[in-house]
Amino acid sequence: MDDGLFDDSAVIRRVAREGFLLAGGGRATLLQIAHPGVAQGVYDHSDFAERPLDRLRTTMSYVFGVLFGTVAEGRAISRAVAAIHRKVTGPGYRADDPGLQVWVNATLYDTAVLLYQRVFGPLTPAELDECFRQYSVLATSIGCPEDAWPADRAAFTAYWDRTVDTLRVGDEAREIAAALMRPRNIPIVLRPARPLNRLVTVGLLPEPIRAQYGFSWSAPRQRLFDAFFGTARVVYPRLPGRLRDGVKDYYLHDLRRRLNRRRDPLTAGERQRGG
Repeated sequence: MDDGLFDDSAVIRRVAREGFLLAGGGRATLLQIAHPGVAQGVYDHSDFAERPLDRLRTTMSYVFGVLFGTVAEGRAISRAVAAIHRKVTGPGYRADDPGLQVWVNATLYDTAVLLYQRVFGPLTPAELDECFRQYSVLATSIGCPEDAWPADRAAFTAYWDRTVDTLRVGDEAREIAAALMRPRNIPIVLRPARPLNRLVTVGLLPEPIRAQYGFSWSAPRQRLFDAFFGTARVVYPRLPGRLRDGVKDYYLHDLRRRLNRRRDPLTAGERQRGG
């Protein structure tokens, strides 16, 4: 049976299966668009502000398809995403630039490990090494050269710190961030969660990036932030596995439904908008 690129004992599956990681989606996105090349590509080719859940769907379909799908499913969604990226080009940027691919994947990896360890406690150095190596597949599956991903965690830390220190958040990124932090076109049932999403997103950002976006922070907000994660550490790991797997199972089922319906796993609307 084709179980995919990893088996269930792989650290990356243990980490990425957790639905709680969705709480880091805002952080990862704001870090990605803090890079001017990513921000310009999103600004020029995506109606992120009008359809925030469509972009989330594309990202989650890709991540879960590659990490938890069969090899064939992972290849299908990778081809679809790579085809979109080839069309996302403009003055000074292209989405299939290895430098941009590494940065986007770095934000996914760093956010996932950060949140997982906040809720479940530290991974061992060996587990962190394994997870880091395995996360490279989310870049290489869409064409990023294998040697573009940092060689080890020490190299990644140096790369991460250097990039965070040198990024300069532009006007396009701030406009996208404003739409992300106060989304309009989302289901009514999700709207009460918007203040919590803003708190968690801003609190998780590295301070230099937070300041460049113009987000304020305070001792009361820090206490609320700490209380949220303190509660999550107590409650979330005790939830049934079926609930914790809910996000993964939903998007993987959605991907498989679309693959069975058509050869292209992305909808026509997603292709037209650039993901």
